[in-house]
Parts: sequence; structure tokens; C-alpha cells
Amino acid sequence: MTALAATDKLFFERADAALHQDAAAHIVEQALNGSDDGELFLEYRESEQISLDDGRIRTAGFDSSLGFGLRAVAGEATGFAHAGEISEAALRRAAASVAAVKDGHAGSLAEPPRATNARLYSDANPLGLMAFSARTSLLAEIDAYARAKDPRVIQVMASIAGEWQAVQIMRPDGTRVADLRPLVRLNVSVVVEQGGRRETGSYGMGGRFAYDAVTGEAIWHAAVDEALRQALVNLDSRPAPAGEMEVVLGSGWPGILLHEAIGHGLEGDFNRKKTSAFADLLGQRVASPGVTVIDDGTMPDRRGSLTVDDEGTPSSRTVLIEDGVLVGFLQDRLNARLMGMRATGNGRRQSYAHAPMPRMTNTVMLGGSNAPEEMIRSVKRGVYAVNFGGGQVDITSGKFVFSASEAYLIEDGKVTAPVKGATLIGNGPDALTKVAMIGNDMALDPGIGTCGKSGQGVPVGVGQPTLKLAGLTVGGTAA
Repeated sequence: MTALAATDKLFFERADAALHQDAAAHIVEQALNGSDDGELFLEYRESEQISLDDGRIRTAGFDSSLGFGLRAVAGEATGFAHAGEISEAALRRAAASVAAVKDGHAGSLAEPPRATNARLYSDANPLGLMAFSARTSLLAEIDAYARAKDPRVIQVMASIAGEWQAVQIMRPDGTRVADLRPLVRLNVSVVVEQGGRRETGSYGMGGRFAYDAVTGEAIWHAAVDEALRQALVNLDSRPAPAGEMEVVLGSGWPGILLHEAIGHGLEGDFNRKKTSAFADLLGQRVASPGVTVIDDGTMPDRRGSLTVDDEGTPSSRTVLIEDGVLVGFLQDRLNARLMGMRATGNGRRQSYAHAPMPRMTNTVMLGGSNAPEEMIRSVKRGVYAVNFGGGQVDITSGKFVFSASEAYLIEDGKVTAPVKGATLIGNGPDALTKVAMIGNDMALDPGIGTCGKSGQGVPVGVGQPTLKLAGLTVGGTAA
């Protein structure tokens, strides 16, 4: 069954359906007549999560939601209304609400997105493929395995979550696009204690597939082993140094710094409004030679991937920075139209209750030619940041602060002691110009990213090779 046929059954063909497809098409056509753009976004979502803490199930929940969002766009103005039911009466009320945005505006409707037949992940709903008892047993096994691995383990926290989202986008010209989106995630955290000192390590994985991709014994064993390894490393850590020094960033998840410090600044809305540090720099060098950054929503099964975005545009592989030169932005339909550019398939929304905006999918820096060992040998004194925790960034200035959850000193070209409390402080555009070496080991994160913007959260992916940055400020607590 196609995604369109499957969503028709969910939204229009149920026994208790209060909205029929023909009626919806007619209302949308009338409501958006005279607008520049707009769509009806229909969504059904199921989600579930089970978490364990200290051998006991701490939370277990299941939720489902059904609703629509109707948007009319005229110039820069947007009229948006949503409802937590799908009925003709609710849609007519929403149509009356969004019609006000068209007053005094004579627009021509934008062309619909091009069609696509490419499927990037399974249509299957993962929530029906693993029993509740099997998931609780898995979490208990994780707890037992972690405690058996090392007597210093005093607490284990684990969770498994799944989601299935069905969407259909209907445009006033009758164009309809649908998508069925699975999403699962497994997380493990371990607390260890030695000599009165406690430290934590964590690891997670996930993507757009069924539970079996994260529940195989070898897979979750590896997740527990990695969480425990990080915790034990932190037991031996010393206070991080402070000052300006060379920094080597590990491959994979450290790409979250790239996502936050640079990626948001390349989203179309910030550049159209001139609030990004990258505004008006298109075509100019913004990074060291060799730096190429892409946003790729077409990677099969990846957490940030989308067959189509939440406006119905097929996702794409968008080159943002090529060999150090800024060549593109991430665009939804509204900002692309106003900037005279093409939509890149980056119009995303958290749910039917939110209007779409430009958002990242999987943001990646491509690999170079340097071996990671070569980078380490080239550093006299610096920090090797392998994993990151939280961070903050100011889009307008590009300034960022990120805390490293796993980091080491580099002394005389060798990785030595682990350090705790290291923060990286800098400016996104400036940091790009300080990339001195690019590794040949580009890796993607394990599938754990969630991006927040304007109160909306969406799943994303990141990736990068090992990188050497010259002259980055490290905040630490060492005397």
C-alpha cells in the first residue's frame, strides 16, 4: 500500500471519519485562493516510551494524537490555524481564521513541490512489532549486564522509545503528498563510584527503523560497554586547563558543535531577516580551504532523514559550504520564495499544531585527507574533545559555548590524561576559519539528536571527521 493510500485510510476512510477527501480539497482550495502559498497538513502520531532506573520501571507511557494545521501565506505574512480533530466543521473554522491573512493581497499561488517516488525508510509501524513485556525484559537485561561488568556500577538508567508518524500534505491545486515515518531510540546511562567519587557515562542510538535495529544482544551490549567506558574514563579525569589552545574534535557526535554553531546560521529565515552572522556572505569564503558542509535529508534510515519535508517538498542533499566558500542556505518554501531561491526540502514542524520553518536534517562536514593520529602528533599542548554534552549559541553573533563530556589533554603530540569540566568557547564563523586539518574518518552520530528552535523540537543527525582547530578558547577549572 502506498503512503498516500495508507494516510487516506487514517484521515478520510475510517468508519467514523468526519472529513472526506473531496470536501477537504474544496475547503483548502477556497481558503487559500489568492494566497501566495499554503497547505493543509494532516497528522496521526503514536509514541511510546519505557524507562528503567535502578532495576525498576520508572515510567511507561503511550500516546496518540490526530489533528491538522492549515496555513495560508501572503507575502511575508502567515495565517495558521490547527485543531486536534479532523472534521469538516473544524477545517471550515480554520479556513475562516486563516483567510484574514489574504486581505488586501493579490497573490499568485506558488508551484507545488515536485513529485518523488523515493522511499528512505520502512513504512511499517515499529510500535506493533515488539511486545511491552519484551521491552521491559530488555531493560532489565541491560541493568543486569552493566552491573555484572564492573562492581563500581551503582546505578543504571535505560530507556527505549518508539514513534510512528503518518502525514499527508494537501495543496489548493489538488496536489497531495504523504509520508509514513518510523523512529526508535535506545539510551543507556551508567553511574560508577570509586573512593567516594561518582561519575556518569551515557550512550544512545536510533533511527528510522524498527526496534530490532537497536535490540540485538550484540548491539545493546556495545551500548552498555560504551556508557561504562565513558564513566570509568571520567573517574580518572582531572580539572581541565583554561586558555586559548589547539583543539582536536573527535569524529561523529562532536558534529553537534557544527550543527549548533554553524548550521542554524545557514537557515533561510535568519539570513532573509539579516539576523545571521552569515547574512550577505553568499559566494564568499567563510571557512578554511577543504571545509565542505552539507545538509543531507536523503540518507536511508537516518534519524534526521525525510522522504518529504512537512511542506511536501522532497528532501535533498544541499551543499552549504564548498571548499570553504558559502554556496547555499537551508530553505523552506516561504523563505525560498522571498529570497528568490529554491526550496531545499528543509521545511519542518514539530507537529500539526506548529507552522513549518527552515530546519536542518542531517548536517555533516565531509572528510579530508589527514589521519587522526597525524593531528594528535602535531599538537604541542591542547585538548582532544571526543564527546559533547550541552551547549548554547547566539545565531546573530555566532558565539557558542559547548561542554565536553569526554575530553583529554594532548601533551607533546600524545593523548594523556582525561579532563573534566572542559568547555569550548568561540564564534561559529571564526571557528570555521581555524580548521587546520581535516580527518579522513568522517562518521555519523549514532542517531540521538533532537534540535530545538522557536519552541519546536525535531529529530536531526550530525556528522564530521576528526578536526584540528587552531587557537580555540577552552574554559576549564584547573588552577
